[in-house]
Amino acid sequence: MRLVSLVMFLTFILLVFNAGHILPGVVEGESREQKVWARAGSSAVLPCHLSPRKMWKSWKQLPDKTSVLWKRHGGSTHQEPHVVLEVGYSGLRKTALPMRPRVSVQDSALRNGNFSLRIDPVRSEDAGLYEAQVAYNTEVQSCQVELGIITVTLSPPSPVVENEPLLLSCNSSHRATLMETRWFHNGHLVPTSGTFWSLHGALSILRPAMSDAGSWCCQLRYSDNEIISATYNLQILGFDGPMNPVVYAAAGSAADLPCTLNYLPSAFGINVVTAHWSHLAGGHLEDWGISQNLSSRSFPLHLPVVGPGDAGWYRCAVSVGSKTISRDVTLAVVTVTASIQGPVSEGSRLLLICSLTHPWGHEHFQWKHLDSAPTNSKLAVATSRNLEIHRSQMGPTLEIPRVSQKDTGTWECSVYGPEGRLGAAEYGLQITGAQVSSPPTIFSGQVTFGLTLTLFILLTVCVLILALQKRARSPAFPALEGMVAVTVPSKKEMEENKKEKIQQTEC
Repeated sequence: MRLVSLVMFLTFILLVFNAGHILPGVVEGESREQKVWARAGSSAVLPCHLSPRKMWKSWKQLPDKTSVLWKRHGGSTHQEPHVVLEVGYSGLRKTALPMRPRVSVQDSALRNGNFSLRIDPVRSEDAGLYEAQVAYNTEVQSCQVELGIITVTLSPPSPVVENEPLLLSCNSSHRATLMETRWFHNGHLVPTSGTFWSLHGALSILRPAMSDAGSWCCQLRYSDNEIISATYNLQILGFDGPMNPVVYAAAGSAADLPCTLNYLPSAFGINVVTAHWSHLAGGHLEDWGISQNLSSRSFPLHLPVVGPGDAGWYRCAVSVGSKTISRDVTLAVVTVTASIQGPVSEGSRLLLICSLTHPWGHEHFQWKHLDSAPTNSKLAVATSRNLEIHRSQMGPTLEIPRVSQKDTGTWECSVYGPEGRLGAAEYGLQITGAQVSSPPTIFSGQVTFGLTLTLFILLTVCVLILALQKRARSPAFPALEGMVAVTVPSKKEMEENKKEKIQQTEC
């Protein structure tokens, strides 16, 4: 009798000692099994570890004769469990065909008492109760882990394109009643109003933009106060850069209009990509075809020479598989015109007008005189009457009151915006010789009147002087003014003259 009592006492002590080394997740009597939640498509680890005290007793490493058997219990209590993965004493592995090769255990972890089961990727049908049986030496221990699956689905399936409505759905294998669903985008709670609508665990985005890409987390709260969450990385296929890009180009120069996708189409398994550009100019539609390029995501349009007539809105349409996405690009042309056509005479008044097609209202202009030396340039601030009012019509104006030789060269008009320099246009100023007959118009009438008056005065003075001189030389008796005094020779002189003439004849 004493022997039987001693055996029963030792058996009870052994059971109590072994109960103290039950692995995490083990069902012992009425104890509750461990539960793990995983999102469908991700990986899940069902934990099963030997207790540290048991490991110390086994000299920190298990013997070679160790086997692991993972089973999955069916959905019904009457259904027999089926094998998921088995690792024998010799290392031979057996895996259930439906879960091959998604389940595994690490060989290096087995010797350290880690018998956890890894499932990658997890499927919605993998939900259920799993049990592990570990045998080493003469001992057998077990773990029980319930795997719950939470599923996040996207409709339509990837790729999602800009402005195309989408629906994110979130549900789980939990049997309790769903009470509330909340959505978080990049860690911030999303208000379910406006462009976002939540209904029965689903979130609708009416017009998804590039800013809606990123991490989306759904949080489900059930009637038993169980809270389950899962994340989904949303990728939206669209274009790089701003929503409405503007390209600024000088008249007469080349322009490149951008059209670049944010992802390579091949990343979504798409092998058919085409693109084309269109532009409504002069009442008719111009089209440019772009050959498909699967190794690139950029489809720019190159315009060799642009003018004011080429300005306007261009559209780039990219067909990715069965979907087509498009983006509008604005071409703004910068033009510099002068108030005087051709070479400018020195001393003239010159106006240089910098105009911009399709302004957005935030642009401002700056003039610079480019000298021969790049480091020595003088800056002239653009001046214009009522600049704020007429900016979109005529642009800022640079006034040179009197053109001189130092103004010869290239004048540059630069367009600036909040993001910096946008574009520029140049004007080459050529100056001829000095201007002779171009007095200021405001004084031209007064100068002509002054010259005429001076000439009249000088002519009057001359007439008066001549008249005074003539009056001073006139005689006292005007009647004798026409008489001439004649001297009559004598008779003797006449005879002598006659003799001289005869002598000259004889010789």
